[in-house]
Amino acid sequence: MNSTPTLLNRILIALLGLVLIAVGGLLMLLAAVPAVASWWHSWSPAVWNHVNQAFSATRFPGRGESWLWILVALALLVLIGLMVAWVAQQGKGRANLLAVEYDPGEVPGDVRIGGGVAEQALKHALANRPDLAGATVTTYDVKGSPALKVRLLPRQGVAPHLLADEVYALVAALEQVVGKRIPVLIHIGAGARTRFSRAERVR
Repeated sequence: MNSTPTLLNRILIALLGLVLIAVGGLLMLLAAVPAVASWWHSWSPAVWNHVNQAFSATRFPGRGESWLWILVALALLVLIGLMVAWVAQQGKGRANLLAVEYDPGEVPGDVRIGGGVAEQALKHALANRPDLAGATVTTYDVKGSPALKVRLLPRQGVAPHLLADEVYALVAALEQVVGKRIPVLIHIGAGARTRFSRAERVR
């Protein structure tokens, strides 16, 4: 429901994983295979000489510094900017308000209901249930309108459709209190916590 770039995140993680695997594999080959170590010792000095020549040929007139360092610094600044922009995109879409209505009463003004009201109410209603290993409720802004995402971790043997019906009933009661229809996404997941919990399972 949020605007986190999940596809981009997976691509970046995959690329980072491939780079780390390649570096780790190269280090293992250098330490374990003499032929690879010999190849590295014969190849790396030539590359290092080319790099030194490139920096020597691009020195400022009358100075010993190369202007390539400026390009390196600019590239690092661009990389830092991209990383900051990527971090800023994580988790966007969260909303703080669940409902905003104008009240033309004796004292006209806006009536605002925070998303925390619905989140805490549903969390309290779902807490300490023997058929749930965990539950989280979050308010998101979907196309300009607030919506709730209810994530449930049922224990083994719990019927998901019955659990969803009970959550819908809780949301309907919340809508009567708030006086507004609230879009809800119910996510029923599973994980190690649901399989290895010590609490009694419902079958």
